[in-house]
Amino acid sequence: MKCYTFFAMALFFAMTSCTVDKTDYEEEINTIVPEYYDFKEVVSITSGIYKINIQALNGTLYKGFNEIKIQIFNTAKNEVLSNAAVAFLAVLEKTNGEKVSCPHSYHWVYDAADKQYSGYTVFPNESTDGSWTLSIHFTDNGQTVSVSQAVTVYKQINKNLNMTAFTGNDGRQYIIALKAPQKPNVSENQLIAGIYQSDSSNNHDGIFPDSSLGSYSEVQNHTLLLDPRMPEPSMGNHTSPNNQDLKQAADGFYYGVVNYTMTGNWTLNFILRDQNGKIIKGSPVSTDFTPGVDGAKSELYIDILF
Repeated sequence: MKCYTFFAMALFFAMTSCTVDKTDYEEEINTIVPEYYDFKEVVSITSGIYKINIQALNGTLYKGFNEIKIQIFNTAKNEVLSNAAVAFLAVLEKTNGEKVSCPHSYHWVYDAADKQYSGYTVFPNESTDGSWTLSIHFTDNGQTVSVSQAVTVYKQINKNLNMTAFTGNDGRQYIIALKAPQKPNVSENQLIAGIYQSDSSNNHDGIFPDSSLGSYSEVQNHTLLLDPRMPEPSMGNHTSPNNQDLKQAADGFYYGVVNYTMTGNWTLNFILRDQNGKIIKGSPVSTDFTPGVDGAKSELYIDILF
């Protein structure tokens, strides 16, 4: 009787282990995944007759991909500038004194409905790694105006918006930043990512303070092969069907489909290939059933949780 009782208990814990019995994943499983869809003020800057308002989702800048809106108001004329040729730059001064930039929009589009310029930036570091400063340059009646403001970049608590930075096999620096979904469903989900590479030429918009900062551009016409797995030992290298590799759309972002068959920890294993099929980074993952051990990962991956 005791044997049957022990077996039943063991079976129960095995069946519930994907949500309860975690050693390394338990704390993450209990994390509430936030969703933010409202833009709020991050900071407001006043320079002479101009007031510049910077907004982001939830009014907070996070490590990884950030949608940003900028409004420029001329207080003397009591009007919003709608044709200001906005340029944007984010610079991190690390604790060792080194200064670096990051991927960001080079073309800020004015939306007449909300009277703001829309773009993005990708912060590869939190403010714990140094000090971030945003610089905004714009023109009004032929005059160029430049303003700068220190900001705080926080840890991204939503793992569905994680990012990874790596050196490709070609020696260049790359960043892959997840843009969507914020909160996936147990189903097929559209997966959107920005992919960026370091440039040898860094004068995209002429606003870099010095050439040592470097710059990034959107990776063009590559393919991001996708192989999602559940990495926990109890899941035995579980994967899912009907996933679609990410390919670039007209807006510059990469779109694919990821099929999550259950909630929990997932690893998005990637292989990044250029337009000629050459592998920039990544490796195949074994399809073997491996219960009791951590799931294998590609050399290029992003962990998520929902």
